[in-house]
Amino acid sequence: MTTSPAPRRIRIGIDTGGTFTDVVAVDEHTGEMATTKTPSTPHDPAVGFMTGVHKVLDALGLDGSAVSAVSHGTTVATNKLLEGKVQNLGFITTEGYEFVLEIARQSVPDGYGNSYFWVKPDRIVPAHRVKTVGGRLAVDGTEIRPFDEESAVRAARWFRDQGIATIGVCFLHSYANDAHERAMRDILAREHPEATVSVSSEVLREYREYERSVTTLVDAAVKPNIRRYVENITRHLNAFTTSASAQRAIPFYVMKSNGGVLSAEEVVHQPITTVLSGPAAGALGAAVVAEKAGFPQVVTCDGGGTSTDVTVVVDGRPTLTTEGHVGAYPSKIPMIDVVTVGAGGGSIAWISPEGTLKVGPHSAGADPGPMCYRTGGVEPTITDAHLLLGRIPPHLLGGEVPLDRDTARSGLEKLALDLGLSLEACATGVLEISAWNQANALRQITVNRGLDVRDFTLVTFGGSGSLLACRLVDVLGLRGVLVPLNPGNLSAYGLLTVDVRNDYVQTAVARASALAPAEVQAGFDDLAAKADAALAREGFPAAERVFHRTVDVRYYGQAYEVRVDVPEGPVDEQTFAAVARAFHDEHAVLYGYDFRTDPRQEVEWVNLRVTGVGPIRKPEVRAVAAGTGAERARRGSRQVYFDAWVDAPVYDRARLGAGDVVEGPAVLEEFSSTVPLHPGFTARVDGYGNLVITRTTDGAAS
Repeated sequence: MTTSPAPRRIRIGIDTGGTFTDVVAVDEHTGEMATTKTPSTPHDPAVGFMTGVHKVLDALGLDGSAVSAVSHGTTVATNKLLEGKVQNLGFITTEGYEFVLEIARQSVPDGYGNSYFWVKPDRIVPAHRVKTVGGRLAVDGTEIRPFDEESAVRAARWFRDQGIATIGVCFLHSYANDAHERAMRDILAREHPEATVSVSSEVLREYREYERSVTTLVDAAVKPNIRRYVENITRHLNAFTTSASAQRAIPFYVMKSNGGVLSAEEVVHQPITTVLSGPAAGALGAAVVAEKAGFPQVVTCDGGGTSTDVTVVVDGRPTLTTEGHVGAYPSKIPMIDVVTVGAGGGSIAWISPEGTLKVGPHSAGADPGPMCYRTGGVEPTITDAHLLLGRIPPHLLGGEVPLDRDTARSGLEKLALDLGLSLEACATGVLEISAWNQANALRQITVNRGLDVRDFTLVTFGGSGSLLACRLVDVLGLRGVLVPLNPGNLSAYGLLTVDVRNDYVQTAVARASALAPAEVQAGFDDLAAKADAALAREGFPAAERVFHRTVDVRYYGQAYEVRVDVPEGPVDEQTFAAVARAFHDEHAVLYGYDFRTDPRQEVEWVNLRVTGVGPIRKPEVRAVAAGTGAERARRGSRQVYFDAWVDAPVYDRARLGAGDVVEGPAVLEEFSSTVPLHPGFTARVDGYGNLVITRTTDGAAS
């Protein structure tokens, strides 16, 4: 009797970017991997999403019945906020606090020295769409004045009559007691049932009213878009059938900003957690690959068609923050600490009113795209400059996207004429400005965090992430560059390396000397119970659920906190002492000051946090076969401009093996990305197929 082989089970990661949708599929049993890219479809991202699914399954010779799960990184929430498309949004807050959004914070970008004429950005909700409700809670949650149901009903009816169907609710001190917000939500459900509502006690149970208000409003603003988007994708995915007559629901996860994923059913209730979905996946994928290759301390550079995202990885983990912004809006949710700069392949080169060359932040994106795409773009971009200088091939995606060098030349010639530069000098200038934009972002994520950028190796990925790698080494003094296999699909790969993850927070301000172990333990237990219930809903057995405790700590009198880990086990005095030691150490790293010997500087706890993790099986980073010499991968040469035109050899990266070495000047090409190797640089293939690029001679390439 023969047994038929077990059916193949394929997990798919899909990252939808501004220009391309990247797809990675991995066989859960054999580890076989397939990758592809397809143009994004901004008019309906689901079209590009499903095209990518079909392409990768076709490459494996499989149909939808083989798909065991799909993880997705999306920019739906991010784009809505970055593009300023927050409309028809209402806000309900405590009586007497109607101007909390107008007052905001006093901080000025870049300091007053560079911002003499700075004007606060438009509020996320204008004053005429803010309504207040009577009732007042004290800082500890006790009721000072009862909830005013009459004013609450008036507010709900006003929004209903005005046709405002997306509403955020944030009452003073509701992080300590959510009774008034729950009452307001019930009234809105009764008086304005078609409204989409977010309440702050569910979005962010943390003090600081302005940040909590804006975070709640951002959640409300993106909730309808995320719901429609996720429902649309789910409907398409579930069209895959296991037989001619039966359907099954394919598990569908969405990447969160905190470095975890969440099921589609749950994410529609927490839409704000997806605001940095795409960049988070790339940072995690880079961390996994770099640590396996022996580089635990790296900075990452994820170059796409619209922007470049950078982050820092220490000891194999991307750093987290709760002080992030999306566009002009603060979002105090746990997120990977990412800095974004408008320096993607589609970023437009233009001349300022002062007559200087600028690059970005405006982008041609996927539609109409760079001029060389011949799809309607009429302004020169970074991609056009790379093509003109021979840094990229005359096509992308193995010929799927042809590029027209003459069209790129026409746009750059006009720009060069207006600037009084030669054509090569103009194109080189576009790339130089782009490199410095990226370098400044990398400094912001390191130097501004108390880290020396020269201690790090750069990991470049994304379709355009590696094009300026050599220049960044010289500008920043980096140790070198690591370019993973299939760098254009690393964000999609990262989606397959992450676990289900939920974060819960509760403000509980107390000086260390006044902390009671039983009360702190009860606070952590309450948060852990919420995390446990969420993981149970996701289907994880109790034995697989993992919980991490952290706390936000500061010196008494400070305005902002530092997050540190809380040791496992029951909370006692030794726990408090360990947290204090960790805080002193971290404060010294970040700010250069350690006050542990100053008895006047008492430690104060601010926020308790618990993260619940449901582990998902991850693909392995596999070794590659030894190479037989780089010449085997050479497929010709072409003229490339590196300070001067040179005849540079072109290599097929897919044919390079472990130990192969390529000397610059050269160009290394593959399906999803290109690496221009400048003169004076060497690229070596390591045991996992990564390119390790280092400067081998003195000088600065441009």
